[in-house]
Amino acid sequence: MNSLIVLNKDLRSRLGSARDQGPRPTCLAFAASDLHGSVRPGWDPLSCESVFFNAQRRAGRPPTVGATLPSMIDALREDGQPVEAAWPYLAQTPQTIAAWQSPATESEVFRRCGSPVISDSSCLIGLLNEGRPVVLLLTLSQSFFGPIAGVVRVANDEQPDPSLRHAVVAVGHGSVDGVPAVLVRNSWGESWGHAGHAWLSMDFIDARLFGMAVLEEDEDVHRRSVAA
Repeated sequence: MNSLIVLNKDLRSRLGSARDQGPRPTCLAFAASDLHGSVRPGWDPLSCESVFFNAQRRAGRPPTVGATLPSMIDALREDGQPVEAAWPYLAQTPQTIAAWQSPATESEVFRRCGSPVISDSSCLIGLLNEGRPVVLLLTLSQSFFGPIAGVVRVANDEQPDPSLRHAVVAVGHGSVDGVPAVLVRNSWGESWGHAGHAWLSMDFIDARLFGMAVLEEDEDVHRRSVAA
């Protein structure tokens, strides 16, 4: 099904290829890591494992559940994260904190300040127009799992499921067949949507959005080397 897509803002060039979180509850770690990478010079994927580890450690949460936005923001600011190669992502979920260890070698880490912002469409479009990608926290429904030609198409009777919570990165906006829409980057690999991206109508977002966050463009915390 072909759609008429009009792009008003497209920030995909600030990020590399979409990554895949696999079966683990790490969507917010991926979204935050990609957002962090997008505000740094060039593109060097940052370690999702490290920021998830530190967010869960700060919140006292196990690796078997998702992270909270406050703990993720704290982890980016206080602990930072190395590049992906220094602390690679684990394919399987560690079952206990004791089995979840950081690498023994030291690596340079990069930290960044961030904050939640007002969760509404006007704020979102304003930030995108400023050239700032945005983390979106959404409740999902069935259509999100199978975009058609890069567009999430919602059935008329489809309702969001409060138990299905997910984080993505908004990287553009425009319209699809004349309907205002936002382009998002997911963490389910490049086979989802169009190379890991898909369009969500503004109505879809308005009915499901429960959180938004941004990171500062300027690195206002010092880099340091620690055991990653």
